[in-house]
Amino acid sequence: MKYIDTHAHVFPPAIAGKVVASLESYYGYHWEGNGLIEDLLDSMDRFGVGRSVIFSSATKPEQVEHINDYITGLCGASPDRFIGFGTMHREYKNFRQEIARMRLLGLKGLKFHPDFQKFDIDDPLMMRIYEAAGPEMVLLFHTGDPQSDHSAPRRLARVLDAMPELRIIAAHMGGYSVWEEARKHLMGRQVWFDTSSCVPRMSAGDMGKLAKEHGIGKILFASDYPAVHHARAIADVENMGLSAAEQEMVFHRNAETLLGL
Repeated sequence: MKYIDTHAHVFPPAIAGKVVASLESYYGYHWEGNGLIEDLLDSMDRFGVGRSVIFSSATKPEQVEHINDYITGLCGASPDRFIGFGTMHREYKNFRQEIARMRLLGLKGLKFHPDFQKFDIDDPLMMRIYEAAGPEMVLLFHTGDPQSDHSAPRRLARVLDAMPELRIIAAHMGGYSVWEEARKHLMGRQVWFDTSSCVPRMSAGDMGKLAKEHGIGKILFASDYPAVHHARAIADVENMGLSAAEQEMVFHRNAETLLGL
């Protein structure tokens, strides 16, 4: 089977340990990876993952350009293994110019983590950023969180209402641990869900039912590295109760279509 991981965080060596420790504290469990690009590559190689979408999120506006350059450098060093998504911050002033630069750098999308970046998905200032990115770039959102309302599925639904032309991924099957809200506001709409960090908060079988409700053609394989290495992420999809053809769609075909690979 061919695998394309659509959700992998990576961090510079100087801060990786601190960032992973902070994530473990916030989410309340031990993360399997260390957040370094070498560890991600090792996991990909051990479990046969061909390519991964990589990114990191700016929690301050002054981090935006540095992170975009960092991700671009990693992709340039391994262009056959990595697809880069850039970052943007609500308070970054020259967002249109930076998004144009992202396109020139070859970054395929933007990753947003509203809870850590401290903005509401449907904030009017953010809507200007989404509009500048347009349908040419894929927008990946951490969606749903029991500790915060910033990333609530209903907020993402308002973005879809306002800009239906955007290509959006709602991570964690549309609503990390708030899947009833995801069902109410996002189910069946033109938005992709990824499989990252859902099990064991829901069973793999329930994830399969949710995927079929939403439409298998809009489900993407994702690890949420460094939360887990790829063995667990692959097993979660294999246990969803999908046919071989449906697994093939989730593991790579849907990502190939969405990302133009």
